[in-house]
Amino acid sequence: MAINFCKESNIFKLDTYSSTYIFGIFEGNYLVHYYYGAPIPDTDVSALWLRPWFASFCPDSPSARIPNFSPDVTPLEYSTFGAGDFRLSAFAVENSEGNKVTDLRYISHKIYDGKKSLPGLPSLYTNEDSEAQTLEILTEDKVTGVKATLIYTVFEKKGAITRSVKVENPTEKPFYIDTIHSLCVDLPGYDYDMLGLYGRWVKERSLDRYPLHHGIQSIKSKRGSSSHNHNPFTALVSKNATEDYGDCYGFNLVYSSNFSIDVEVDGFASSRLVMGINPEGFKWLLNPGEEFYSPEAVMIYTNKGIGEMSRMFHRLYSDNLVRGKWKKAKRPLLINNWEGTGMSFDHDKLVSFAHHAKDMGIEMLVMDDGWFGKRDDDKSSLGDWFVADYKLKYGLSGLIKEVNALGLKFGIWFEPEMISPDSEIYRAHPDWCLHTEGRDKSIARTQYVIDYSRKEVRDHIYSMMYKILSENNIDYVKWDFNRNLTEVSCAELPKERQGEVFHRFVLGTYEIMDRLTRDFPHLLLENCSGGGGRFDPGMLYYSPQIWTSDNTDPIERLTIQFGTSLCYPASTMGAHVSASRRASYETKKNVALWGSFGYELDPDKLTEEEKAEIKEQVKEYHKYYDVIHYGELYRLITPFENEFKVAWEFVSEDKKEALVTVVNMRQPYDSLFFLKLKALDPEKIYEIEETGEEYSGAYLMNAGLNLTHKPNGDGASYLIHLLAK
Repeated sequence: MAINFCKESNIFKLDTYSSTYIFGIFEGNYLVHYYYGAPIPDTDVSALWLRPWFASFCPDSPSARIPNFSPDVTPLEYSTFGAGDFRLSAFAVENSEGNKVTDLRYISHKIYDGKKSLPGLPSLYTNEDSEAQTLEILTEDKVTGVKATLIYTVFEKKGAITRSVKVENPTEKPFYIDTIHSLCVDLPGYDYDMLGLYGRWVKERSLDRYPLHHGIQSIKSKRGSSSHNHNPFTALVSKNATEDYGDCYGFNLVYSSNFSIDVEVDGFASSRLVMGINPEGFKWLLNPGEEFYSPEAVMIYTNKGIGEMSRMFHRLYSDNLVRGKWKKAKRPLLINNWEGTGMSFDHDKLVSFAHHAKDMGIEMLVMDDGWFGKRDDDKSSLGDWFVADYKLKYGLSGLIKEVNALGLKFGIWFEPEMISPDSEIYRAHPDWCLHTEGRDKSIARTQYVIDYSRKEVRDHIYSMMYKILSENNIDYVKWDFNRNLTEVSCAELPKERQGEVFHRFVLGTYEIMDRLTRDFPHLLLENCSGGGGRFDPGMLYYSPQIWTSDNTDPIERLTIQFGTSLCYPASTMGAHVSASRRASYETKKNVALWGSFGYELDPDKLTEEEKAEIKEQVKEYHKYYDVIHYGELYRLITPFENEFKVAWEFVSEDKKEALVTVVNMRQPYDSLFFLKLKALDPEKIYEIEETGEEYSGAYLMNAGLNLTHKPNGDGASYLIHLLAK
């Protein structure tokens, strides 16, 4: 069993193939954390809780009834505020007396097979109950009556544990949830590096690595989205950890709004990590009889390096987060008109796109921004989701019929959470945008954010989307989100609930995405937020792929895609060949193949030679689809460790096929280049398809390929395809 409870020692032991997680019920019904790391069979781990104790400055607990026990130095399983633990708090409520003292103690627990969904929130799931076991621990604050259920699900064969918290108010008085993190983990020592993914628009998810130090280190967002700037992911890795070696603790939050990841190293050299909703700007009123669920956090541990941690996340998300028809089905190869035309298009232009696309072997045409209302630029019409007939002379249905007649599928763009000041919907409902009375309405990209915390707003927007999608043969929706949230208050909520608006907004987004995928299960939904501004597990629950970045330059894309791959699988990364001027179409293709491949250009402007080249690229897309989408990723040379050259490799599950990609970001000083491959079968003989050369897997991994003769100029790239004999 993945979860075991020892009655004699009051120990909970959670086991995966790669890890053991142990905590227990201590004196006074405290929940105390003992161990998280490589698998161990032991259950007698009582000595692991001991920490230094510093007299009166670390207050003891009379209810623990033992000497030298203090909540301030003990590795508590789920820390609370104001009752003797001065370190980071995972949980706090403001009670009816106006104070925030919170002290949760164990009441009971239950263990069952499978996993429950979280109401209103995205979360991992099981395909069958045997995939996972769940532990629910009921805790209570005896003074206030607050109850919190700590929920753990163990995916034994995936090496993962998920955690969330359900809070209940069984009392007769309301209280506020002030802080609610989804997990709290205490680790002995602080000899770790902290990994994070930082960036900005068109430069998302670059890798940051820095040593833990005394004090608090944080990764946060308060933008109303997970954001371009920071991703809800971190890892604590041993200082000597590489792609192939070392302890790695990976953490990811299944949430698309304001998040907080904090790590505190205390004066006794212990480290505590908490992850959950950002407490800044959050305050949730819980009335008698109500309950609240925190978003789900994912934990993964391996002692086999950063690369293996990434592959564990990839397997888990591919099998237990991404859902629906397109989870495993081969996705259509698309062309999007945005970088080719912007909003300057009409019926004839898009039909011309479709004819060229058909000729080149592309399978779907996506009509981007500009098809609705009076939308000729970004100054109007968001929220007016009806067809601009002056652009589409035969209407949307007429355009789709012509595209379908060529054998192509059709996709369309929406930005359902936004509203333009110059729009029919805003003139009719000026109070529907997020705003704070008496303050300026901040504007970005000439648009406001529509208030998705309000049901009538969501229903109105969805009714227009439903009409478009139900009356037309549409196979794909690109859902965009092009600004952050400001002046976040809701005209319909009382003042005591204004701290709920950020969370209510994202719950509203999740609700509409859920309705969309349920009403139109055939749709391929691609999420976008100015590119990768909401590249997070919450979005992946609804959309199996996300537009990775608005930056389609292949050299710039390398850091973005390498960083994204730290946690997210290739199948989720939208990656297109564009008409960007730097690098050849060969390199554009080689980089874009690492992801959900497509095109973002005007085919009318291509030369005959370029069209012929794209036809060959389309063949390669189909040829390598399975090894990229279903194989395992190995980062051979990353842009974070080499300023000249990068390389990555996909290996099929049966190790009979591998695809290696090498890209020169700039010409290196040294031309000698040997590349050692990974994860092949050392006993198999592999043929390099391009040359016919044959080598053993052992040779390829230990001696490596001599690639000195390959092109090494700025922007040059090449593929190496290996097949086992």
